[in-house]
Amino acid sequence: MSELTKRAGSYWQDTINVLLGLWLIISPWALGFAGDTTLAWNVWTVGAIIAVVAIAALVAFQRWEEWINVALGAWLIASPWVLGFAGNEAAMWNAVVVGIAVGGLALWSSMIEHERGGLSSPS
Repeated sequence: MSELTKRAGSYWQDTINVLLGLWLIISPWALGFAGDTTLAWNVWTVGAIIAVVAIAALVAFQRWEEWINVALGAWLIASPWVLGFAGNEAAMWNAVVVGIAVGGLALWSSMIEHERGGLSSPS
């Protein structure tokens, strides 16, 4: 079993965040809002960053990676109102639910790594 496969199982929160990032990338087509370019580019960009940061955390955990995903989760929660797409219920709920999940999982992963002793200082 490869080291990355072992880490993906042990750090399942980051594995799920990779999947949530990929979901965000395909969600404009799946939920029918790919024609709204502002909204679609928001979730494409945020989804790609979430996935890349979560993969980086699986490869070599750093607490800052988790804080980036916490911030991106908060942005997803606020974005329907900031960008004005709260009227699109599918897109709004997608952003809010995925934002809560990504932020919560990133916090959880950071706390677990700290408890494991994997971090020598609270950076």
